[in-house]
Order: sequence, then C-alpha cells, then structure tokens
Amino acid sequence: MSSLHRTGLFGKGMLGFGYAFLYLPILILIIFSFNSSRISTVWSGFSFKWYIALFKDDAMLNAAWVSLKVAFASATVSVILATLAAMVLTRFRPFRGRTLFGALITAPLVMPEVVTALSLLLMFTTVSGFFGTSSKGMLSIFLAHVTFTMAFVTVVLSSRLAELDKSLEEAAMDLGANRVKVFFVITLPIIMPALVSGWLLAFTLSLDDVVIASFVSGPSATTLPMKIFSTVRLGPNPKINALASLLVMLVAQAAVIGWYIMQRQEKRRLRDIQLALKEG
Repeated sequence: MSSLHRTGLFGKGMLGFGYAFLYLPILILIIFSFNSSRISTVWSGFSFKWYIALFKDDAMLNAAWVSLKVAFASATVSVILATLAAMVLTRFRPFRGRTLFGALITAPLVMPEVVTALSLLLMFTTVSGFFGTSSKGMLSIFLAHVTFTMAFVTVVLSSRLAELDKSLEEAAMDLGANRVKVFFVITLPIIMPALVSGWLLAFTLSLDDVVIASFVSGPSATTLPMKIFSTVRLGPNPKINALASLLVMLVAQAAVIGWYIMQRQEKRRLRDIQLALKEG
C-alpha cells in the first residue's frame, strides 16, 4: 500500500508540475497586465491603465479586427473544404490518384511554414501579374490561411468519419434516402463535434499565424501577431500583456463554448441510442 501511495503522490506531483509549467507563465502574464509600472517585470500597483491605452491604440485595434475577420472566414471555408476532402477520402470508392490526393491535402502539415509562405507568395505574385491586381492584402492572407488550416481540419474530420459506423448510412439509403439527405440527416449531426473542433483549431491557427502572414500581407492589411511581433522587437510593452490577457480569455471562452456544444451533442446522441434500444 505504501508503494502504491508513493506512486500516487509522485503522479500527482508530476501532474501538478506539468500544469504549473504550462499555465503559471500565463497566470503571471495576466497578473502583470494590471501592473501600473511601465516596466513589465516590476510590480508597482494595480491599474487598468494599459487596457485603457490598448483600446486607444487604433493601429493595434485595426490589426486585431483584420485578424478576427480573416480567422473567422478562413476557419469557415476550411471546414467546408475539409469536409468535402474527408468525404472523398473516407466514403468514395478507391480511385486512381487517391493516395496522391491525400498526400497533397496533408502536405502543409509537414511542410515548413517558410516554404509554404514563399510558395504562396510566388503564386500570388504570378497571378497578380497576370490579372494586374495586387499580390498582397487581406484576400491573400485569407487564401493562404485556408490553404494550411484546411490540412489540419481534414485530418480531424477524416479520423472521425473513419470511426463512424457506415451501417447507419447504408440503412438510411436502404430506406430510400439519397446520399445528400443521408449526409445532412445522419452523417452531419454525428460528426458535428468534430466540425466544431476543426473550426476552433483552424480559427486558432489563423489567429496565431505570423510567418505566412508576414510573406503575403500588404501595407493595408497587418494582422495582430505581426503587430505584436513588431512591437515586442522594440522592447517589452505593457500593452502587449493586456492584449495577451484578452486573447487568453477569448480563446478560453471559445474552448468552453466548443466543449459545451460537443457535450450537448454527445448527450443527445446517447439519449437517441437509449430510445432506440427501448423501442427495439
């Protein structure tokens, strides 16, 4: 018993150390965002002055608005395209080029971001020269983020669709439903938690990206990570602590909402299974 007790204490200690290593720096950052001193590492009193200064910084707010718009749009489009790609990979019969198609879809996962960013920049420059349009701007950031976030969402959805019992879809088709109706009535509600997870993942990746955005953005479109990077290069800035704290709260709220939606979907699915078993 003493050995098991020591093992339990050791496991709890390592778990606590892991949580402290991950979240203690974030907690310290949030605490020092209320520091009245301009020196970020020296506490001199509680104040909201840096939050007030942040909301008066038009350049930072504009960059945040650009990042939110791009992240929302790219995450939505990525989920739609990734759903189609995952359906092709898991539900279609094997076809010539399927392996190549899957490799191309997931290539951004293993490709260095610098290589991806450079290739996208060259593509946008070539296309803009052909059509006579600008090669850098919000549209180029949006397309670039869709390109690399789609790969992550496709992996999430493909794994969920691969685990899905195909007999449910086959039973619906045997009862006269076509493939489109089967997808919206049977498949889509079941994979909805994976869709929410994929959307949140794509949104976070887009909101966090700085390498690819630095290559394809223009003077009229600066994302928030780029603005933060350029500001921190000049030295620690207390406004960045306030901004980071707001981003942590935003991401935490999104995670809680996503968890709540998935829990409701799971409870509904279990309730439907129990009703089906009772009726059977």
